[in-house]
Parts: sequence; structure tokens; C-alpha cells
Amino acid sequence: MLGPQQSSFVMYDEEFKRISVVIEKLLRESNAKVIFLVDKNGQLIAGCGETEDLDTTSLASLTAGNIAATGGLAKLIGEKEFSILFHEGEKDNIHISIVGQRVILVVIFDHRSSLGLVRLRVKKASDELSMIFADLAKKAEAAEQSGGTDSPFAEITDDDIDSLFS
Repeated sequence: MLGPQQSSFVMYDEEFKRISVVIEKLLRESNAKVIFLVDKNGQLIAGCGETEDLDTTSLASLTAGNIAATGGLAKLIGEKEFSILFHEGEKDNIHISIVGQRVILVVIFDHRSSLGLVRLRVKKASDELSMIFADLAKKAEAAEQSGGTDSPFAEITDDDIDSLFS
């Protein structure tokens, strides 16, 4: 499980581009069909690959639910969590892993790849993604400490809002 409910994080364009590069590289190097990055609340952060025939909203939500349910199972047997899940199907397989205790990485692959290759490539990508999310956390903390002056709404006052709706 990903731990106690935390507020959603803010995604900055620079980090989103870095995330996209990492997951697109993972897609190529693991020979996967689809890669998704999902937050702990089931919101899709990023995705790449053969996504046109998938209900990405449901996939993201069900993945987060799967992680939560598996976290409950882990606790029942005295484990902290199961950080990697694998589902094998007739045609497609799903490898799910928790990255940096913040997000869920989903890799969908078929016979063109193998579990060993996916696990190897996911490990490297997870390390890179963990660094990106650590940077995001630092940026969010810095913005919070500066009073949120990076926000485009920082200079809007209550009087501005009142005059807008008067």
C-alpha cells in the first residue's frame, strides 16, 4: 500500500517531460505494449504505447484499487507491502510496481517481451522516476514555504474576486 492519504501533488511541465522521456524509453527497452504511471488515488499521470483501445481511466482506478487491496493482504500476513505485482494472461501480462512510495508504474506486455526483461528495465526506470518525484516534492515544499508565490493565482485578492462577480 502507498501509505496514508496524502494530498495530490502538483505536476510541473519540466518534470512531466522528464517522466515522459523515462516511460517512453522503458516502453522501447522492455518491448512493452503500454506503460502507465498512476497516482495512489487512481489518477492517470502519464502513459505511452498502444493506449487507443484501452479505457485508461478505468485501468488507472483499478490499478490503484489493486495496490490497495494487495496492501491489505500484505498487512494480514505481516508484510509492509508487496511492491511488485504480476498478472499473467493468455495474451497480455501486467507488471505493476510502486515507485518511490508515491506512484504506481504499470507495464503491459505480451509475447514480444519477457518478465525478466520487464523487471530489469522497470528497476532502472523506477530509480529515475523516484529521483523525478523527489525533485517534485522539493519544488512543492519550496513553493509552500515561499507562500505559493509561484502560483498564477498568488496575486489575486479577495477584492479582485468580489469585483469580478459584482
